[in-house]
Amino acid sequence: MDTKPAPFEPPAPQPRQKPPTLIQMLGVVYRNPLELWGEPSYNQPWISIRTGVGGPLVIANDPGLVRRVLVENAGNYRMARVRQKILRPILRDGLLTAEGEVWKRSRKAMAPVFTPRHIHTFAKPMLQRSVAFAERYASADEPFDIARDMTMLTYDILAETLFSNQIAGEPGSFAHHIDRLFETMARVDPLDILAAPDWLPRITRLRGRKVMRFFRGIVSDTISMREELIRRDPKAAPTDFLTLLLRAEGPDGLKRAEIEDNIITFIGAGHETTARALGWTLYCLAEAPWEREPIEAEIDRVVASEPDPVKWLDLMPLTRAAFEEAMRLYPPAPSINREAIEADSYQSLEIVKGAQILIMPWTIHRHRKLWDRPNAFMPERFHPANRDRIDRFQYLPFGAGPRVCIGASFAMQEAVIILAVLMSRYRFDTLPETKPWPVQKLTTQPDGGLPMRVTAR
Repeated sequence: MDTKPAPFEPPAPQPRQKPPTLIQMLGVVYRNPLELWGEPSYNQPWISIRTGVGGPLVIANDPGLVRRVLVENAGNYRMARVRQKILRPILRDGLLTAEGEVWKRSRKAMAPVFTPRHIHTFAKPMLQRSVAFAERYASADEPFDIARDMTMLTYDILAETLFSNQIAGEPGSFAHHIDRLFETMARVDPLDILAAPDWLPRITRLRGRKVMRFFRGIVSDTISMREELIRRDPKAAPTDFLTLLLRAEGPDGLKRAEIEDNIITFIGAGHETTARALGWTLYCLAEAPWEREPIEAEIDRVVASEPDPVKWLDLMPLTRAAFEEAMRLYPPAPSINREAIEADSYQSLEIVKGAQILIMPWTIHRHRKLWDRPNAFMPERFHPANRDRIDRFQYLPFGAGPRVCIGASFAMQEAVIILAVLMSRYRFDTLPETKPWPVQKLTTQPDGGLPMRVTAR
């Protein structure tokens, strides 16, 4: 007799049953865009809306349409204006926001760092930083905010692997500043939705100026430290992400401003997506202990028999599947925005020039025509025997096409190593006050944090 409990359904907004008014929409978009979407967004292959503000809006849920926009005719779609208005004040010409030749230069300069062979060299530092971080749980009785902890840990790993632990500033204050950055500058401003002129001040951006000065100061000091090391002893400078970018500066390479923008992109956002997905994974497993038990057994077996963390990703399919399922339910980047440069078409859909294309991993990952029990936490979807059933373009935690996340393999390796280290030593359980609510602030964040009890296994 099968006694496995019904799948756990973690918290998420219910689809709206009727469209909001313009005033309601502006309030929801500012507060939490995930609460905006109505029943058709979770049922229809696409929705075309005349917004009355800017070009028409196409919400693309069909995997074939997603493929058309992001891959087959990617050259016809630039970054959407609303998205750029949010991100460019933070990242300027960093990899996430640059376009055209600027983007190509940055992508080419960074590519050597993110080859599989190079990423494998990061496995041992990832393991070492995870083991050191796990010591914080050894003798403490008080609850921990796991959302905050995962931000700190992934920052530690980023600093160690990409910057050889030579980032200026005090790491202890970093998580607070990241929270402040996403609370202010990484939110949709109602004036952007209304296509208001740029000279009208955005309150969200004004509130974020201090935290942006903090991050820009870190970047400037970090570059100065490394350049001084290179001048003093070129052989002593580590051949890492930072040195690679500095060596790419020149007439045929990157401009100094582009180097600074890419450093702030990775320091400010390069670890955040993985941190959020890890927090949601530990939360979902705590609420579904019948899923956690076989994963703990898998981790215990592999950690005891295979000392090389490079091999863990392939040897821990259940652990990887839980992380991937958490990213399905809570995609780290819940929206992908494009704008049609020229008219296009897909099946019966006509896309006019200037149309705003909104590809929402949040709704695609929960679409009722694409997934069985879409709101349930069911890691078996991603078990090796089931993976072929998932269309490449119905699961988009790292995007797709030319602008697919350059750090996807880095993130997957890092996540499995962190989960293996933490779950082999400790068990993470929710508390009565653990009531997270998903909120979109660039990433999918747990409003209220993830307070959890951590006990030795």
